[in-house]
Amino acid sequence: MTKASRNYNYAFLDEGSKREIRRATLKAVAIPGYQVPFGSRELPIGRGWGTGGIQLTLSLIGPGDVLKVIDQGSDESVNAVNIKKFVGLCTNVETTTEAQRATLIQTRHRIPERDLEDGQILIFQVPLPEPLRIVEAREEITKKMHAEKDYAPLWLQLYESLIRYSKVTIGAEYPCLVEGRYMMNPSPIPKYDNPKLHEAKCLYLFGAGREKKIYAIPPYTEVVSLAFDDVPFEKESFEGRHCRLCGATNTYLDEVFDQRTGAQYHQCSDSSYCREQRGKD
Repeated sequence: MTKASRNYNYAFLDEGSKREIRRATLKAVAIPGYQVPFGSRELPIGRGWGTGGIQLTLSLIGPGDVLKVIDQGSDESVNAVNIKKFVGLCTNVETTTEAQRATLIQTRHRIPERDLEDGQILIFQVPLPEPLRIVEAREEITKKMHAEKDYAPLWLQLYESLIRYSKVTIGAEYPCLVEGRYMMNPSPIPKYDNPKLHEAKCLYLFGAGREKKIYAIPPYTEVVSLAFDDVPFEKESFEGRHCRLCGATNTYLDEVFDQRTGAQYHQCSDSSYCREQRGKD
């Protein structure tokens, strides 16, 4: 360990805190989609920096792990770089930008383009875990609605969107039903990523620090995005567009504006995948 890392407990959190978070995580894995409350800890970072996801990472990481952190698909954003520095300072684990090498991947708002495999864990930073919050503000009522599997208000919101705009206007945090039982908020990922949740080989963990909730999607779990039988779920389409750097047409593309020329470009949101494709060329 480095001199700096010896000044901290391994992975910063005390062992009791890590055990409590791991117990909540095991319960979340056992009941897919169910929001498990936990005692969220204080961390030396500002609010909104994904404290729930970081606590999951710190409670699970070990000396043999390889860590990757992404923010909006990028490995180089301020959020991603500083989280890697913080975790590295108190664990000294190896970090990587390659999704296939990582055992733990912490993410904000994206799922990597490359399919993850058995044994890998993708940890989401979640600001608002409750999918019913947009239709019901009271926590005690949303708990009752989940218990009774009463998701009619969400279906009504979907129907109103179709009536007003002739399409579903939800762009991110698109609600999905897990194992036919619990409605779940998949975090603010674009709905382009929703199909990757279904029958995935990896373990998905979701941590909301301010809301003090943990939930999970175990490997090979049925995850169905909310949709009517006659109006199927549709993800974003990038037909006719390509990444200006690697030429990819089968990825989620960000819009990039050149302020000098006013030109608009598109490039892969997943910076690691984009680098990999350029390396092949």
